[in-house]
Amino acid sequence: MRILYACLSLGLPLAAAAQPVAAPAPPSVLSAPTRLDPAWQQRSREMFKTAIEIPTVAGRGEMPRLAEYLAGQFRAAGWRDQDIEIIPHEGMEGDSTVTMIVRWPAARAARQPMLLLAHMDVVEARREDWQQDPFEFIERDGYFYGRGTLDNKQGVIGIAAALIKLRQSGFRPNRDLIAVFTGDEETAGNGATLAAERLKNAELALNFDVGGGSYTRDGRPLGYGLQTAEKTYRTYAFTATNRGGHSSRPRPDNAIYDLADGLKRLQTHRFEPMLNDTTRAYFTERAKQEGSNALGEAMRRWLANPEDGAAADLIEASELEVGMTRTRCVATRLDGGHADNALPQRATATVNCRIMPGIDPASVAAELQQVAGIQAKVTATDEPPWSAPSPLRSDVLNAYRAAVQAIHGPRMVIVPQMSTGATDGLFFRAAGVPVYGVSGEWIISPDDERAHGLDERIPVRAFYDNIVHVETMIRRLAR
Repeated sequence: MRILYACLSLGLPLAAAAQPVAAPAPPSVLSAPTRLDPAWQQRSREMFKTAIEIPTVAGRGEMPRLAEYLAGQFRAAGWRDQDIEIIPHEGMEGDSTVTMIVRWPAARAARQPMLLLAHMDVVEARREDWQQDPFEFIERDGYFYGRGTLDNKQGVIGIAAALIKLRQSGFRPNRDLIAVFTGDEETAGNGATLAAERLKNAELALNFDVGGGSYTRDGRPLGYGLQTAEKTYRTYAFTATNRGGHSSRPRPDNAIYDLADGLKRLQTHRFEPMLNDTTRAYFTERAKQEGSNALGEAMRRWLANPEDGAAADLIEASELEVGMTRTRCVATRLDGGHADNALPQRATATVNCRIMPGIDPASVAAELQQVAGIQAKVTATDEPPWSAPSPLRSDVLNAYRAAVQAIHGPRMVIVPQMSTGATDGLFFRAAGVPVYGVSGEWIISPDDERAHGLDERIPVRAFYDNIVHVETMIRRLAR
């Protein structure tokens, strides 16, 4: 997962969101009982510990070890060898990794397959930066600590444990259930590309890498996000060239200056704001939560009149809502010149864009070329897929609401969300499979979300709750 909890600041004032991480939540939130029985708590904890302590970081070659461990768990629970695939493939920059596909065929399939998505890989973590070894599984103060506890091994184990538990209970799905555990979601996305091509006949996919919910530090439920859309990511190079010369004889034309002029225009450029079904539903709920303050009023103005660009600008200026109203592009890297005493012959900037769902990246490139000006050339440096939002399905929404509220009560609201980052779901949507981010995990306060960060952790209860949540979702959508 590249961005987690895209809208879990629901109802949290901006001042609170900007505060440093405070003390843990009160014991009533962290220590409330889970519906998962003790035997399954012990078994799933052992699976989680094993998964966390295998450092599935790009370049370390550990992905097959985790896949084989999971395969052993499925085989022991009755899965046949022919229903478990571990597929070696190339990751980023030639790195070797694997993607795992586990099938539970329905005895009499009445519907098309349903996919269950999560990823095994994690981002790098350095021991010297953390309070403890990032690849040691530690339970402390009501939390499980370790790289991947949030992103996304709780999703992998949540799916695996729920499937095994369902099978042992005698559950009979009315459609094939197919778990897809990728090995390069954090980098190349080749595993998702491969799996999406193989499994594009699926009716839908549940993505347990995104969605999720949050409480405030004093124990108030903030809400759960149902992800139905995510932005496309695309990287462009702004390149200015020049004939160069000796630095002792400068001229007005200069590759670095030309590039800098284009980047200053990019800094102030704003793409046209736009609403889709997902963001309209999101801002409708957010406007209620913000009440009569300036941000809430701006949301109501924009919902009433999508042509009100000034209202959209006010929303976009909020640190809580950056990227939610439009395509955004930002300069992230620079490279220029070739010698201290020479006029630069070339200067290049890397510009990373997060493009609204359904927008052709070619149109974004054309707009960026106008921004860069004639002195710089804009070229795409990658070509990831792009797709429209998944339709808001009532069966998925109702199943998600039922699963969430069975654990957290009716005060935990469900809000459709658009991720400003990208997940494996992007590749499945591009292949024509509707994808829904429906994670059951939760955290204490949006400003304590530690995916990709230091001392990553998840509440112990949240890990166990997620297994019950996944089981409930499957029962409701595959019975």
